[in-house]
Amino acid sequence: MDNEKPKTTKKRKTRMERNIKKAKKRGKRLLILLAVLLVIFVVTMLLTPSEETYYAAAGTSESIPNLELPASRPGDQIIRHEGYTLCYNEEHEQPDWVAYELTREEVYGSEERKDNFRPDPQVATGSATLDDYRGSGYDRGHLIPAADLKWSAEAMSDSFYLSNMSPQDPQFNRGIWGTLEGVVRNFAATEESVYVVTGPVLTDGPYKTIGKNKVSVPKRYYKVVLDYREPEIKAIGFLLPNEGSKKSVQSFAVSVADVEAATGLDFFPLLPDDIEARLERSFDTSAWDFSEFRASAEERANIESAQKPKASGTIGTLHRLSGSFLVKIKKELIGIIEIFIPKSVTQAIGL
Repeated sequence: MDNEKPKTTKKRKTRMERNIKKAKKRGKRLLILLAVLLVIFVVTMLLTPSEETYYAAAGTSESIPNLELPASRPGDQIIRHEGYTLCYNEEHEQPDWVAYELTREEVYGSEERKDNFRPDPQVATGSATLDDYRGSGYDRGHLIPAADLKWSAEAMSDSFYLSNMSPQDPQFNRGIWGTLEGVVRNFAATEESVYVVTGPVLTDGPYKTIGKNKVSVPKRYYKVVLDYREPEIKAIGFLLPNEGSKKSVQSFAVSVADVEAATGLDFFPLLPDDIEARLERSFDTSAWDFSEFRASAEERANIESAQKPKASGTIGTLHRLSGSFLVKIKKELIGIIEIFIPKSVTQAIGL
């Protein structure tokens, strides 16, 4: 019996030693994990840009989804088609606005124009019809032009919904308005990508109307264009009377704030507030290339063949998404820190 007691004690001691070794190993692993988490925390806080800086520098639709869309209002009838979004105004039987992103690759599309004008089945209250325009003396003026949607057969077809039309003076539609559309395509070609919002000004009535549905004939039209890519983030607006003109496109340039005042719309509300205010209050025509976009069939073919499949952009997309994730993580961490440390301190140390 006396011999069994030392053996039992020895077994317990051995078992305890093994448990201590395991605990030490777990402790080391925990310390390593904590050290890794600390490094990740430091890197995230010091090297990840602020949300505002990240989005301003990125300048891509992945950074701020739906950046082109104006602020919505109660009762707005928002409709999405291939390549663009619109807000339909039943009272005037045309859109308040049409918004879209236009890229360099898209303006080199080669899809042929198909004049299949037709009512828009998505308009719950019923859109204008072909009969409304027939014999009126006004063109069915595109708001997003068909030439901006040559990158897809479906997009080209969708451009001919009558929800994308507004009654335009023929000299206006085929003259200065068409010239401005060509200039905006050149903006996209030279800046890689631009965000465009366009439509009639519907705040200065009463209006002449056409057709059984009493489609209002606007007195003015607008466009606002945002270039949200470095190195030169900028914006510009245009207000044009619904009439022919011999003036240059530049002579109709105004600030985005001027267009907001004329229309009552709020453009690019998803921008950080200080960036939105800075971009909208002023404009510089010298910062834009006002040439009209021109591309031969050969140039279009060369661009199309040089374009990489969309799948090849997967790595780049993942990179942008990971960057956005880190920015959001940093924002949340700062929020937690500011529970214990005053905001003035975190700002002072550059967090």
